[in-house]
Amino acid sequence: MTGFLKKRSAHSYTIVIYLGRDPATGKKRQKWHTVDGNKKKAEEELTRLLHELNTGTYIEPSKLTMKDYLERWLKDYAKGAVGKKTFERYSGIVRDHLVPELGNLVLTKVQPLHIQSCYTKWREGGRRDGREGGLSAQTILHHHRVLSEALHQAVRWQLVARNVAEAVEPPTPEYREIPVLQEDEFVHVLDAAKGTRLYIPILLAGTTGMRRGEILAIRWRDVDFVSRLVSVNRSLQETREGLFFKEPKPGRFRTLDLLPFTAEALEAYRQAQGAARHALADGYECNDLICCQDDGRLWAPSAFTSAYRDLLRRRKIPNVCFHNFRHSHATQLLRDGENPKMVSERLGHSRVAFTLDRYGHVLPGMQKGAASRADGKLRSALERQQQVGAPSRTSAQISKRLANGCFGDQK
Repeated sequence: MTGFLKKRSAHSYTIVIYLGRDPATGKKRQKWHTVDGNKKKAEEELTRLLHELNTGTYIEPSKLTMKDYLERWLKDYAKGAVGKKTFERYSGIVRDHLVPELGNLVLTKVQPLHIQSCYTKWREGGRRDGREGGLSAQTILHHHRVLSEALHQAVRWQLVARNVAEAVEPPTPEYREIPVLQEDEFVHVLDAAKGTRLYIPILLAGTTGMRRGEILAIRWRDVDFVSRLVSVNRSLQETREGLFFKEPKPGRFRTLDLLPFTAEALEAYRQAQGAARHALADGYECNDLICCQDDGRLWAPSAFTSAYRDLLRRRKIPNVCFHNFRHSHATQLLRDGENPKMVSERLGHSRVAFTLDRYGHVLPGMQKGAASRADGKLRSALERQQQVGAPSRTSAQISKRLANGCFGDQK
C-alpha cells in the first residue's frame, strides 16, 4: 500500500492513500485525509496511516454520526444482546444524554476530550427531570459503561480503529454504606405488615435475600415444604411494554433453604390464599403465584413499591428501602461467620469476588473474630505444653511429625 502528500496551504496538507482497485469496476480506489500543521506532522500521519493499512487496522473515513451509530447499535446489537429492562435503560441513556451531547459528532472524529467534557458538564448540570444539580458519579459511570460498550462494538464492526472511551477516566462514586437492619428492627417492620399482602414479601426478602422481582415471581410449585426449599428460577420485570417473566442466565438458577419460621408462615398463608381464591371463584386469576394481587393477578413491581411505601407512611416507620432487607440478610450471614461462597450463591451473585467487594466493610469484623479464635487455640496449645503430664503428644512425637511433614526449607 502506498500514499503521498499534497500541500494545500502554508499550514495544511492532504494525504492520499491508495487502497487498490475496485473489484467491480477495476478503477483505482483512493482515500484523502486532511492534516492541519507543518510537513513533519503530515509525514507522521502518513506513516501512521500506512502502518494501519499494512496491519489491517485502517478504517476508511466515514460521515456516520454518533447519533446514527448509537441508534444502529441499539437496534442491531443491544436489543438482542441484553434483556428488555436493560435495553430500555440503555435506550434512555442514549436518547437523553449521549445523543444530545455527542450525537452531531462524526463517529471517527470522536476524541477522549469530547467524552471527558461531557462528564464534566453532566456533573455540573445534567439532570433531565427539571431539578437543580448534576448527575451523580454513579449515574455518569453507568453512562460511561454504555458508551464504552457501544464503541467497543464499533471496533468489532471495523467502524473505528480504537475505543476512545477507554482513554477516559469516569468519576469514582462515593461509597455509601447501606444501613443494616438488626433483628429487632426487621421484626418491627414485619410486625407492621402483619395482616397485609406485604407480610410474606418482607419475610422472604429478610430471610432469603431474594430480590423484589424474584419474590413477585415465586410460585407455590417452587416451594418444597418437606425439605423447606425454594427454587429461584425467574423474575418479574416491568417495562413500558408491560410485565413479563425473565429467566436467569444459564447456571444462575439457585435453590435456597428456608428458615423453619418462614416455611411455617408460607404454609399458613397458602391456606389463607386458598380460602380467598375459593371465595372469588371465577373472579380469581390463578397464576400459582405466592405474592400477587388479591384476585391472583400479577403484582407489578412499581405497584408493589408504592404499596410498601404507603405501609411505612401509615405505620410511621422511617423510610426503609425494600432492598435493605436483602442487604441486611447478607450482612448478618457474613457477620455470623458464614462462608462468603455460600452467601454469594444465596444472593445469586455471579462471582464471589463481587460479593466480597460489595460487603467488604463486614470483613474487618470477621477477621477480628478469626484472629480471636486463632489466639484462643494458640494459648490452649501453650497451656498444654506447660502442664506436667498433660495428655498431649511428647516432644519426640512432635519432632518426628515435623521431620516427616517436610516443614523445612523447600526449593
